[in-house]
Amino acid sequence: MGADEMREPIALVVDDEPLIRMDTADIVSSAGYHVIEARNADEAFKLLAKHSSLKLLMTDIQMPGQMDGLALARYVGEHWPEVHVVVASGAIVPAHNDLPERARFLGKPLNEALVIETLQELEREA
Repeated sequence: MGADEMREPIALVVDDEPLIRMDTADIVSSAGYHVIEARNADEAFKLLAKHSSLKLLMTDIQMPGQMDGLALARYVGEHWPEVHVVVASGAIVPAHNDLPERARFLGKPLNEALVIETLQELEREA
């Protein structure tokens, strides 16, 4: 990891669709984050254990594995309240009380400007 990556906040992007995950990672990276990626919640947990300085979780809702994106978001919200959480889906719009406190929902396909604006809002609220 280079010196620039050490200074950039770390974001974890979780999506089981490789192209969507790559596009999302590119958008989050353009907002100034060093991005790490996971295909599902199981992989995400392994990465969470390695990256204690994580600042952002951006996750899809529908994914294979033992836990979907909403459950992952709630778990992170409960155990790492300092981590900003953004949940995205093109198929499901969660009820407000299904999201962790201070989490945001974005519909897919993602709009780059809206993602960046949302991430900036979360940073200002921190």
